[in-house]
Formats: sequence, structure tokens, C-alpha cells
Amino acid sequence: MGGRIRRGRPPRTTSRRASGPATHGNPAMNWQAMNWRRYFWPVVGIAAVIFSLLLLWHELRGISLDDVWDGISAISAPGWILAALCSVIAYASLAGYDHIALLHIGKKVSWLFVTLCSFTTYALSHNIGGSVFSGAVIRYRAYGTRGLSGQDVGVLVAICWITFVLSTILASGLVLVFEPEILDRFSGIAHHGLSKAAGIAMLIVVAAYIFGSWLHLRPLKIAGFQLHYPALPIVARQLLIGPIELLAAAAIIFFALPAAHNPGYFVVLGVFLVSFSIAQISHAPGGLGVFEVVFLAGLSDMDPVGVLAALLVFRLFYLIIPLFLGLGIVLLFERSQFSRTES
Repeated sequence: MGGRIRRGRPPRTTSRRASGPATHGNPAMNWQAMNWRRYFWPVVGIAAVIFSLLLLWHELRGISLDDVWDGISAISAPGWILAALCSVIAYASLAGYDHIALLHIGKKVSWLFVTLCSFTTYALSHNIGGSVFSGAVIRYRAYGTRGLSGQDVGVLVAICWITFVLSTILASGLVLVFEPEILDRFSGIAHHGLSKAAGIAMLIVVAAYIFGSWLHLRPLKIAGFQLHYPALPIVARQLLIGPIELLAAAAIIFFALPAAHNPGYFVVLGVFLVSFSIAQISHAPGGLGVFEVVFLAGLSDMDPVGVLAALLVFRLFYLIIPLFLGLGIVLLFERSQFSRTES
């Protein structure tokens, strides 16, 4: 009876598996995806270093080590002292980042511990690269011993990152408005109108951030993570302390530069902001090679030997010396923690 339908038996259905690869249920595929993400940015950073060093070698192939040493020797004693002092001011301001973040989350930690933790965090992360992630690991280890939870440290890292970005936007906006020809140094084409417009846009972003704090906007929620909008007193501290670090870091180079054809501090600050930002984006460890190539391009009207000598002074005071001091602090901290667990 071809036209009859039998009752009591549901029609049989066949299920077909998707022809594409199922990554959710395949641990091997998930591991490969995670492995790829883990090594992607380090590979990008190493590639940026290699490429920049090749460009740097091409730019400086006519300069000998004796020339570089002569450039370093030409730096005056007051220049060395002022550069060293500016590096202290820069790292003191970076410690202010952590103090601001702790004030925001309402946690009290001793002033000395916060200062040493911040110094160590930035001293290591500036050299390692990926400062947000490497800094988060160091802070989690340190602040965890002072009762901060993982979420507390996450908020602290976010506030520190926002302070840095906000400060960079503010300083860059002011430079582009009052020194619009700064971009001409990198492109060779006049963009004065575009530079001023970009600078004004950056200042509007800063004003919008302040306005958002005044409005008491709702907290940002991502899964179980919650980030409250900083109150106006916190924002005021961010806008005051944050830019000081950038101004002091740029001043390290400025005081080490030769006087001949020196374009002035404001131009050096602008070139520093561009160079430092590109070095950060490149994920190159310590911005090695990237920072130098961009900075030399921005000050192409100066003697490259003098500029290179000033950049070496910057690396000495801002990266190398803090790195060794930071490693010493880490060893002392871990030794004290080990002694506590043993006792």
C-alpha cells in the first residue's frame, strides 16, 4: 500500500557531520590555535628588530665605533646629570601610575612597595616588550602577596594602561597643534592642516574622557570583569602625572643631544612620541632598532653621530640600568618570599 503512512513509527532521520573541521571538540586543533597565538607577536617583534637593524645599518654604515664614542664623549657633564635626573623623574611618574590605580580600586599598599613594584614592572616590561601582558604577570605576582585578587590586578593594569594611552594622546595632540610641521620630518610633505586637525581630534578625545567621568558612566562589564569609570579626582591625577613621564623620557634624549642644529625640546618631544609609539606597536623587545630608525628619520637634519649617541644615553638610563636594578629587586623579593614559606 504505497500511499499509506504507518503510525507509531516516527520517520528515520540521518544526521550528517559538518564537512568543515570541528575545532571546538578537537583538543589538538585548539592547542594548535593557542600555540599559534602565543608565538605570533614574539615573531612579529623579532622580525621588526631584524628589519629595523638592517635599516639602521644601512643608515649608519659610514659611521665607525670611534665616531660613536666621540659623540658620547662630546656630551657635557651637565647633559649627563640632567639626563640621569630626567630618568629618575620618568620612573617616579611611572610609579604614580600604580598609585593612581590603587586609589581607584580602593586598596592600600605601602608607598615603598608600590614604588618598587612599579619600577620593576616597567624596567622589565620595557626591555621584554608587550608591556601590558608582561607587566600584568609581574604585578600579579607582587600584589598578590598584598591581598589583591586577580580582578583587582586586572583593574590596576587597565587603569595604568589607560593612563599611559591618555597621556600619549594628550601630549601628541598638543605637539600636533603647536608644532604641526612635526609630521613633515617623517614624510617630507607639508601636512600642517592635517596635523592640526589630528591634534584637535586627540584633544577632543581627552575632553570626552573627562566628560565621561563627570557623567558617572556605567562600569564596563566583560564576562566577570568589571571596570568602573575613574572619578574626576582620579582623571585629574592621570592627566597630571601621566604626561610628566613622557616629558621626562624625551628630555633624557634632549639633554644628551648636541647643540648644533638642535630643533628644540618641543620638536624632540614630538619625534620621541612618534618613535616610542611605533616601537610599542612593533612589539620589538625594548623597541630595539625600531626606535632608533624612526628617531633618526625625525632628526635627519642633525648629525647622526650626535643623535645616535643621545639614543644610547637614553637606552642606558631608561632601559639598561633600570633592567639590572629591577632584576636585583626581583631576586630580593623572591628570596624574602622563599624565607617566609620556609619559616
